Amino acid sequence: MGDNERRERDETMEADASEARGAPVRILIAKPGLDGHDRGAKVLVRALRDAGFEVVYTGLFQTPEMIASAALQEDVQVIGLSILSGAHMALFPRIMDELHERGLEDVLVVAGGTIPKADIPRIKALGVAEVFGPGTRLATIADYIRDNAPRPSPLW
Repeated sequence: MGDNERRERDETMEADASEARGAPVRILIAKPGLDGHDRGAKVLVRALRDAGFEVVYTGLFQTPEMIASAALQEDVQVIGLSILSGAHMALFPRIMDELHERGLEDVLVVAGGTIPKADIPRIKALGVAEVFGPGTRLATIADYIRDNAPRPSPLW
C-alpha cells in the first residue's frame, strides 16, 4: 500500500470514528390530534433507538403547540409525525406554523401513517420533507433520517 492510499484510508477511518463519537441525532416522535392508535409509532421509536438515534416519544393526543414546545425543549433535529386519523391536512399546517414561530425551521420534519398519495405534494409544500406510508421498511426510515437530519455544530 502506497503512502497516498494509506493516508486516504487513515482519513476515512478518522472521519468514521469522529462521526461515531458525535452525539446521536435526536428525534421527536409525535402523535398529533385525536388519533389513539400508537402501536406503529412505538415500533418506530424502538427501531430508531436500535439504529442508534436518541428518540423522545410524546405519547398520544398532542396539540400542534405541544409538539412544537417539546421539539424546542428537547433540542431535536428531527420530528416524526405519526397520524392515522385522516386529520393531517388540518394538523400539519398548524404544526409547521408553530415550529416556525419558535424558530425551528432547521428541524427535519417527516410524517407517516395512512396519508393518501394525493395529499403528499401539499404536505411537502408545507415543509414536511418526506412522507412514509404503511409498509415502509423501518430501515428505509432510519436511512432517510441518517442521510437528511441536520448535524449539530461540531463546537457543541
